Amino acid sequence: MRPIVIVPACTRDFGEHPYHAAQYKYVDAVVLGADCAPMILPSLGAALDLETVLGLCDGIMLTGSASNVHPSFYSEELIDPSLPQDLARDETTLPLIRAAVARGVPIIAICRGFQEMNVALGGSLHQAVQTVEGKMDHRENPALGLDEQYGDAHKVQLAPGGMLERLLGVAEIPVNSLHGQGVNELASGLVVEATAEDGLVEAFSVRTAPGFTLALQWHPEWRITHNPYSMKMFGAFGQACREYQAQRRSRP
Repeated sequence: MRPIVIVPACTRDFGEHPYHAAQYKYVDAVVLGADCAPMILPSLGAALDLETVLGLCDGIMLTGSASNVHPSFYSEELIDPSLPQDLARDETTLPLIRAAVARGVPIIAICRGFQEMNVALGGSLHQAVQTVEGKMDHRENPALGLDEQYGDAHKVQLAPGGMLERLLGVAEIPVNSLHGQGVNELASGLVVEATAEDGLVEAFSVRTAPGFTLALQWHPEWRITHNPYSMKMFGAFGQACREYQAQRRSRP
């Protein structure tokens, strides 16, 4: 049996009805990149039974989203109310991350998921990176087609001797860039794995986690089978899920 990877859903309104939703490309990345079985988790907030969920899964993938982590979770006021929020997702993923890290469940996190991990573990975010002195504008151009929006935007430098450099075997890679927010203060216990040309943290792992953790600000899930670096990252995540599954099944 393939390992089960939880994919937390966003909450979205389609027409007059609210939905729990996850984009195809994230689900596809779990199947095609990690060779695992995805299971979409509704954003239930306080109603979520963490023990049941963590007892069933062998990994977690935290997806990107149009919405942002609400700044109240890192003790700030919201500076732009026009930006989309998703409190139900925040209230689901933040406690899920803390419990999963403590248990050693493998985690791969993308864009919003990368930001969620930093906040869940005690860090903070720039709410508008483009307004921070010395930082680039990391947002995509919405007037372009998706292939152009998700095309290579800049390079990231991999931390020498870090997990990501060892995995990919290179010192830098080109990445896409579709985010308006980013790491301000990095949470204690997190290790920088990659930075952008302006110094913004683009990837980190969790030094204190007993299991595989990798958080990425860019979108490796986009056309994943065409990107060998993305396939290596998801392949390593999938292998970690298989190892965790074997350990879970061996417990009495």
